[in-house]
Amino acid sequence: MTATVRRRGTDRRFTTSDGTVLHVDASGPRDATVTLVLVHAWTQDHLEWDPVLPLLPTGVRVLRYDHRGHGWSEPAKPGTATVAQLADDLAELIAELAPAGRLVLAGHSMGGMTVMALAERHPELVESRVDGVALIATSCCDMDRLTLGLNGRAGRVAARVDKTFGRLLNRWGAEHVPIPAPLARPSVKWLAFGKKVRRADVRAMTEQFLRAHPRSVGGFRDSMSDHDRRKALATLRGTPTVVMVGDRDRITPVHHARVIAEELPDAEFVLFPGAGHELTYERTREVAKRLSRLLRN
Repeated sequence: MTATVRRRGTDRRFTTSDGTVLHVDASGPRDATVTLVLVHAWTQDHLEWDPVLPLLPTGVRVLRYDHRGHGWSEPAKPGTATVAQLADDLAELIAELAPAGRLVLAGHSMGGMTVMALAERHPELVESRVDGVALIATSCCDMDRLTLGLNGRAGRVAARVDKTFGRLLNRWGAEHVPIPAPLARPSVKWLAFGKKVRRADVRAMTEQFLRAHPRSVGGFRDSMSDHDRRKALATLRGTPTVVMVGDRDRITPVHHARVIAEELPDAEFVLFPGAGHELTYERTREVAKRLSRLLRN
């Protein structure tokens, strides 16, 4: 089965080769010389890039989309809730919607892992067309050892809770997690954000989490536990790359970003004091500034 796409204004429905329909948002001129592909995080969707979008240079083609099992895309089919599958989805989407010209890839959290998996599974695409990469609050390994920023016994308990939560989601039969948004927001705020949190940002992320398909995101959590793509980062050497992380990130903490930077010694390493995991919300201007630099290289 070949990948197909149906236009619907600036929103599109892209069908992958295994028949999964993904929601895509495309903006900017079709004949632009560079296309920026924005790849979102676990349990979020393409709307996480809303704050960044208006601050990007004009004349750039921007593609953002919802991973399978997230946002307005269809749930992941059995056995396809993996980071490797997300990399293949990304390769197909690029082939259909950005078949020529320069590419800049920006991935947040699981989106960054998707970009790394793309380098592993489709190195010829990355080597021939990608002129810039932003790895935002993400990791190349050790996602099976999360302590959520807690130390000692509390950290070990947090790790067990994290794994239990993933397994529960994996078995969930409903289409959405039936938690009222006001009850979910305090946990989202504590887990995902650093200092000086805006209520609107917490609301936006909570809405994205509650839109995600539980069984799909549970499967992706299992896949992220096995994610080790340190070797794949070699494909990105020589490509202008920026690695960004907040010093209050509980999900992919600073030492995860430093491992990436060790594998990519020429990358720009940016540490944001006081910021948590949600850099597209918490450090919008700084993220947009660095994406703009990559686009202008």
